[in-house]
Amino acid sequence: MASVALLGSECRHSLPERIAKFRTFTMAHPRLMQAKNELLDAIEGAPPGSLILVLGPTGVGKTTLRRKVEESLVEKMIPEMEADPGRLPFVSVEAVAPDNGNFNWRDHFRRTLLQMQEPLIEHKLAPARSEVERVGNEQFVSCPRSATGYQLQHSIENALRYRRPAAVFIDEAQHLARMASGRKLADQLDVIKSIASGTQTIQVLMGTYELLAFRNLSGQLSRRSVDLHLSRYRSENPNDIEIFQNVVLTFQTQLPLADDLNLLGIWDFLYERSLGCVGVLKDWLVRALVATVRAGTTALKQRALEQTALSVSQCEKILAEARDGEARLAEDDETRRRLRNLLHLSDHSLPYASEQGSPRTAGQSSISRSRPGVRRPKRDPIGHRCVANV
Repeated sequence: MASVALLGSECRHSLPERIAKFRTFTMAHPRLMQAKNELLDAIEGAPPGSLILVLGPTGVGKTTLRRKVEESLVEKMIPEMEADPGRLPFVSVEAVAPDNGNFNWRDHFRRTLLQMQEPLIEHKLAPARSEVERVGNEQFVSCPRSATGYQLQHSIENALRYRRPAAVFIDEAQHLARMASGRKLADQLDVIKSIASGTQTIQVLMGTYELLAFRNLSGQLSRRSVDLHLSRYRSENPNDIEIFQNVVLTFQTQLPLADDLNLLGIWDFLYERSLGCVGVLKDWLVRALVATVRAGTTALKQRALEQTALSVSQCEKILAEARDGEARLAEDDETRRRLRNLLHLSDHSLPYASEQGSPRTAGQSSISRSRPGVRRPKRDPIGHRCVANV
């Protein structure tokens, strides 16, 4: 009886409402949950003032990951917020792409203050730089009609100190790299770094592999930053394929239309045009559902999926960027050996060293290793006649 009642409840919802419900559906697939736990651990364990870079291909689920982490932070900090009503569990803002090729910091600061529900944003005061007014024992800059970027940044720093969020999330953070010619990339990140350091807050930058340009800009930044990679499901990994098929099956059970089409039967086509990115797959299914409804049919067909899929050229572009980012993030025995050689350390602790025999002594060169099939250089005996015994 319960299942019949549930079915009747579902039928009472209109088709647009059911499609809207599917649009807001989020799936707790293994890679997302692993990234969620890693990000929560990084926020809790990183020193105050650290930067966390969350990287991944477009459509992999970074925004969903942010929302899941935000929900966990709210749940965890309920007792602290009850004791201190002014405290925020997090601050979340999206870095908007500039319209003139140069990232607008003033607009970004203003959006951040709006997210924190700060009052009188355009009437903020900042410490004196040149001309000041003295009111009692306090010094203030004469505030113009519209607050400057410096004043808004100072207001953000003060707000973060008093509101003490567990983390500041900047989504689409690759837009921070948009800058006018002649400016240094490090200057862009120095703004975020100075806010993180001055307020002792964790800054979480979430974006595509374009964020790789921010990695290792300086030794100081490398020490204070943490990288988290939210990768797609890859077809060369059998376990990834099995998980992707389970994702497809879960979406099948959530479809608001009649399930005449067996999605699992065409999982390879779904993988081909989603590249193993769950977010791309979901957006694609939503487009196909809307197209189906507009066509006046009540069942999802493969033709609707083919018409709403990303083109081959679009998929090739996304795949090229994803593979390049994955290669730049990869760390293997070769990269570790290069580091140990730079430090003048032996590499006997690497996996392949045990197959090479005993470790070298300190005086031996780290690269004096013979290649398979190549003889060691030595002088062969000559001038002797080989006599066979008969």
